[in-house]
Order: sequence, then C-alpha cells, then structure tokens
Amino acid sequence: MTSDAPELPPYFNIDPDQALADLGDPISADGFATIAQNCARGRADLAGRGLDETGRKSLRPFSTWEITRYLIPVAQGHFRRVLKQNPHLPQGASETAGGAKWFTFEEVLLLRAHFAQLGSKSKEYKPYRPEGLPAKIVAVANFKGGVGKTSTAAHLAMSAALDGYRVLVVDLDSQGSMTSIFGGTVEDEWQTVFPLIARHYATHLKADNQLRLAQGLDPVLLDDTLTEALEVGAKDLIQGTHWPNIDLIGAQLNLYWAEFQIPVWRMQGRSWKLWDALTETLAADGVLDDYDLVFVDTPPALGYLTINGLAAADILLVPLGASFLEFDSTGRFFDMLHATFSSIETGENMAARALGRPELQFEWDAVRAVITRFDAAQQSEMGALMQAYLGDTLSPHRQDFTALIGQAGEQASGLYEADYRDFNRETYARGRATFDQTYAAFKKLLLGIWRRDEVSE
Repeated sequence: MTSDAPELPPYFNIDPDQALADLGDPISADGFATIAQNCARGRADLAGRGLDETGRKSLRPFSTWEITRYLIPVAQGHFRRVLKQNPHLPQGASETAGGAKWFTFEEVLLLRAHFAQLGSKSKEYKPYRPEGLPAKIVAVANFKGGVGKTSTAAHLAMSAALDGYRVLVVDLDSQGSMTSIFGGTVEDEWQTVFPLIARHYATHLKADNQLRLAQGLDPVLLDDTLTEALEVGAKDLIQGTHWPNIDLIGAQLNLYWAEFQIPVWRMQGRSWKLWDALTETLAADGVLDDYDLVFVDTPPALGYLTINGLAAADILLVPLGASFLEFDSTGRFFDMLHATFSSIETGENMAARALGRPELQFEWDAVRAVITRFDAAQQSEMGALMQAYLGDTLSPHRQDFTALIGQAGEQASGLYEADYRDFNRETYARGRATFDQTYAAFKKLLLGIWRRDEVSE
C-alpha cells in the first residue's frame, strides 16, 4: 500500500553526522591557490581543444557555400567561374576527392580584394570606411556581470573582421576572458595596458617636474616602474591572433593592480588627466591609424580602467538582459556614469576657467543599450517596456540566446568560429542570425557616425 503523503523537500531530515562526514577540512588561504591551480589546469584543457599542432588557436576554414552566403555577395556559380578564370587566385582545398572546396580566412580576404577591384561596383565587397579618419573606439561596458558583455564585444569584433575591417581588441578586464577567446598569451601586467597608463603618468610627471624646477621646487623622482614604462610603446603590447585581421592587447590577473596604483599616482600628480591615458597613448603611437575599429572590453565595475575605456570610446555599448534587476542595475550604471564624468568635468573646468583655457566636455558619438540572452517567449513584455522607457538609447534588435551560442561559450570560442558541419546548415544559419542582426545594428550606427564625420570635415 502506497502512502498519499507528499514527498518532503530535500532540506528536511538532513543527518548532521552525514553532513559532517561529507564536509571536508577547513580551507586556508593556501587552499585558494590549490583551487586556482585546478581551475587553471581545467581552463588549459578546455582551451587546448581548440589549438593547432603549434599550440596556438587556429581558425577553421570556410566553405564556398559559406563564403558566397555570408562573406562575398556573389552567386556560387559565378564564384567558381571567377576562380577557374583566374588560376593565380586561391583555389581552396578539398577534404575528399571531388569534395567541396574550403578556404582559409586569409584566402577569403584575398578573394574579397579581387572582387572589390574587378567586380561589380554596385556590390559591397568591402565595407564603407572613409579615408583619412582614425579608428573608432568601441567600449562595451556594464558594471553588472553576466550580461553578455565579453561575448557581445568578441562577436562584434569577429563580425567586423568577417566584414573586412581591421580590428584591435583591448582587454581591460583582469579576468582575461576576452584574451582567452582570442588565444592570447599574457605573462604579467607588463604585457597589458598597464605600462601605457604608467607611461602617460610618467610623461606628465616629467613635464610637471620642469614646472617645479622653474619654481625652485624639488622634482618628484620617477621610480623604476615609471622609468621602465617610458620605454614601452603600444605596438610592443599588440599580439596577433588566429584571426588574420584581429589583433589583441591582452589582460591577466595582475592588471587589477592598476586599480590600486592609479589613485596613488593621481594623489601625487593632482593635475594628471588619468582618463586620457589610454586615448592619448594609442593615438600617439599611431595605433588608431593602423586599424578601423578598436573594441575595448571593460571590467564589470566602474573603476579606473573602465573610466579609461569609457573616456577613450567613441561608441559606448551597454549589454543587459530583459529583466527587472538588470534594467534597474543598468539605470544605476548610467547614473554613476553621469556622476563620475560630470564630477571630472566640474573639477577640471574650475581650473580651466581660472586659467582661461578651453573647458572639458566628454562626448560620445553614440550610446546604445543592447538586450542580450533574449527569450521572446518569456521576455517580450519586459523588452517592450524597456524600449518604451529607454527609447532610441535601446537598440530595437534583441540578441536571442540559442543552443549554438551556449555551445560556443562552453568551448571558449566565438560562434563564428563554430564549424556548421558540427550541426547542419539550417541550425547554423539560425544560430548566427541573431549575432548577424546585432552586428547589422552596430554597423548602421558606425556608418552613420563615419558619414557624419566625413561630411563635417
């Protein structure tokens, strides 16, 4: 005879003695090191599954179907005829006798250049890019974690690269997730943006010392860190990735030290404009002339590194989920942005007015919030409400979450790096469509900004 009594929830009748037996020993500070080492081994194992025989990440090849559908706007038949008529062009490789042709992305870029030079002028073989203008810097930020910040930045960088743009990715997050996605190797903080910020302060300090000497005051000595930083250029920190047109300035845990060091420098040099450190060093070193787009992935906090990334940015993208808590948190993020940058302007402009100098005013070409991980069946009402309140600030495109996106994240890679043969063409096309639409919305924004710059010159 069975009982009609409902099964008790799992938190009833837990045996304290069994709980003690399962508990394990207390954890000391050294225990954190053990856990970190275990995570590092697991991370290396997961990342290693995408490495080639040289120990570096490699980018998969692209099929004729994929190239003609997503990368070069020509019919497959015409594409094949052009290759046959031009044997000097990359011909691709077949994995089986008589099988489909596959091309490296370097070969795709060469083919795109050929079509751009000799193909129909009515087709967009290369993306719009005004000559003579510097790269646009795009910061992706939100101080709430788990909103898809790094994923959005990485996929936009890959989308832009697939579109033919030259891309630099700058990782400001000491967790280094973006660095892992692009297979970067960063040994210490001297291979991150830290020496660029240190160099900016050291340069300021040298100039300030000249003023001090002129006033009969003792100079402030540069320590070993600042002296060494004066010898570091931005291009010394840039490393290539497995994408031929994406480069990286990476991050690792020691970068977090900058959050403690920057305020010390600021106290020593009250007139140091720390928020200009990243912008001015990248510009001074010619980096903004070498690329079309610079994507900056910021930490999930409004610290000094994030302030540098936001101040450097021409475009600010703020990912968030369609939930009350994320909407509320993002509102507070914008409130904090207002307080932070208004405070900087107020402090700087008091001195500027006294000295008759131009006043400081921060300005961004565009600011957009982007809904990520969207579930239309559950979140449509919330998404509509957020759109009603945020208006044009919220991109009308919702970035859906799909199984393909989840699988790419599990493999520390981007969705565009997934081989559609691991699924099927239809599943792959549906999975990448949401990021294609996200990139389309971003590209429309970018082209409008570039066009505005072009006509205003």
